[in-house]
Amino acid sequence: MQNETRELPAANDGLYRFLGGSPLTVAFRLILLSILVGVVLAAIGFDPWNIVNSIRLLFQRLWNLGFDAVNWLWRYFLLGAVIVFPVWLLMRMFGAPRGR
Repeated sequence: MQNETRELPAANDGLYRFLGGSPLTVAFRLILLSILVGVVLAAIGFDPWNIVNSIRLLFQRLWNLGFDAVNWLWRYFLLGAVIVFPVWLLMRMFGAPRGR
């Protein structure tokens, strides 16, 4: 049995080495990766025609989200405090005295 190896033409050797594979395979992978990254970026609100404005809007939304979370937490605290603090105060005022 002879050891048959398929060698690439010498003219394309540098191109194959530079691209990391055949040009068609690399182009196909780059297209699929670009579509995947595009879907992710579109999901967080990026616009390919105005990328700088999209980045600014992303940071503005993240900033607002942080303060919305504080606002959300504060509202639940107030809602719970309306019940918890009066009940706690009544329990302290009318509860049996505890000896130490």
